[in-house]
Amino acid sequence: MDNRAEVREFLTSRRSRVTPDQVGLPEGTNRRVAGLRRSEVAALAGVSVEYYTKLERGAISGASPEVLDALARALRLDDAERAHLFDLASAASPVARPPRRRNPRCWAPHPRLQWVLDSITAGPAFVRNGRMDLLSVNLLARAFYKELYEMPGQPPNIARHAFLDERAFEFYPDWEGLADITVAILRTEAGRDPHNRDLHDLIGELCTRSDEFRTRWGSHNVRHHGSGFKTFRHPVAGEMTLAYEGMEMEAEPGLTFTIYTAEPGSPSEEAMRFLSSWAATEYGERNEPLQKWEGSSR
Repeated sequence: MDNRAEVREFLTSRRSRVTPDQVGLPEGTNRRVAGLRRSEVAALAGVSVEYYTKLERGAISGASPEVLDALARALRLDDAERAHLFDLASAASPVARPPRRRNPRCWAPHPRLQWVLDSITAGPAFVRNGRMDLLSVNLLARAFYKELYEMPGQPPNIARHAFLDERAFEFYPDWEGLADITVAILRTEAGRDPHNRDLHDLIGELCTRSDEFRTRWGSHNVRHHGSGFKTFRHPVAGEMTLAYEGMEMEAEPGLTFTIYTAEPGSPSEEAMRFLSSWAATEYGERNEPLQKWEGSSR
């Protein structure tokens, strides 16, 4: 895979963020670039200017782990950015192999996975892949993400809802923050799984149809997204602030198991109880399948 442009844009964007004073260098005069000069990054990483220039132009194949670590330190990369740099180098290697993934056209959740999801009754629980498709959900997650399932012609997808559905601006009170996180997750996944055609198709669609997505995509920001709090404004249950935990599934590489829960005794817990009651009527009594779409686990 020729990912020279990805490497070049990532390293250039990271270099432009670091100021000389952050790494103990003098500002100097006649500085014509944002952030550090190439020569300064090379000196901090302990490599020649010529070699760093070659790397920044995209020729990262063959770079040793020691060099990549030195670059990560010089550019003050966080854990997610460091991992992304290593992913880009792996993808550029002529002996690199795509990470193990299930066949995207035949994967379906095993019944025991659905049993686990269904046993969680206090909050939404779901399994998603790297392109943010919802692959398997419990009853509350089906009700919580009802707008995703109402979008026509596609698997329920968090990123498509966020950028292509006007209702998302109401659903996410902090839409700007959610949009930043969503793009960073997809950028991280693109580096981790560069041969994923379905992922690239989604990114192409979002870049074409959403200026907001396209601008963020060009920033090359990445992140690990495991736990925290989010506030939602659900069309049925109203506003709620939920804690979330996302766990990588050891038996299913590339999939994430996520649970949302409200603080006990809070108004958000009351809203979740109301949503649970509504979901039982809306989906349970109609005996509607929780998951209508089976497709890519990638």
